[in-house]
Amino acid sequence: DKNQINEIVNNLKKGPLDPNAEVVIGVPAIYLAYVKSIVPDNIGVAAQNCWKVAKGAFTGEISPAMIKDVGADWVILGHSERRTIFDEKDDLVAEKVAHALENGLKVIACIGETLEEREAGKTEEVVFRQTKALLPAIGNNWGNVVVA
Repeated sequence: DKNQINEIVNNLKKGPLDPNAEVVIGVPAIYLAYVKSIVPDNIGVAAQNCWKVAKGAFTGEISPAMIKDVGADWVILGHSERRTIFDEKDDLVAEKVAHALENGLKVIACIGETLEEREAGKTEEVVFRQTKALLPAIGNNWGNVVVA
């Protein structure tokens, strides 16, 4: 809620923030414009998701253009909850990453195994598979991508 957002932003404003580190706050879509209006210019704002195409009948989804329109410049894609709860596969995450980058957003691309996969000794296999799927989507755009 806004109270929690204000608390986080106020703590960041107090600093000190390392001038060599890029600080980004990822917030639910409904709060993007609000957060962008209260953070200083040295703090980036990220949407927590976006869709893989610019427009169409995708009720409830947001596009990179919408994210940019409110002044945010980052998006988080492939987060573990999106992969597990919403069953987003590697190829869909890659499509989203490609579309976001093509439309001028910076991307926090999330990779990682589930607890079950970790316990089964599949961490390397899962991380490799997820990263491999992202390579064509990112291309030469690594300057605009953070892998989390």
